[in-house]
Amino acid sequence: MLGFDRITHDPNILGGKACIRGMRIPVSLIVNLVANGMTVEEILEEYPDLEAEDVRQALRYAAWAVEDVVYVPEGVAG
Repeated sequence: MLGFDRITHDPNILGGKACIRGMRIPVSLIVNLVANGMTVEEILEEYPDLEAEDVRQALRYAAWAVEDVVYVPEGVAG
């Protein structure tokens, strides 16, 4: 899937949410931790099963997932 080899989706793990390498660590948790100021090093210390590339790929996946295009018809104020 677009180079996201560490991001998995399994209906039996957290209801199919995007997770890291089949673990019960969702991408959304990592994004939330970074958004609230944790460094990669702090995240790795808190979650020793993670690797730095897991965090980087989670952030890249999140950026890809929310990339959207809004089309506004001509003549319509947005």
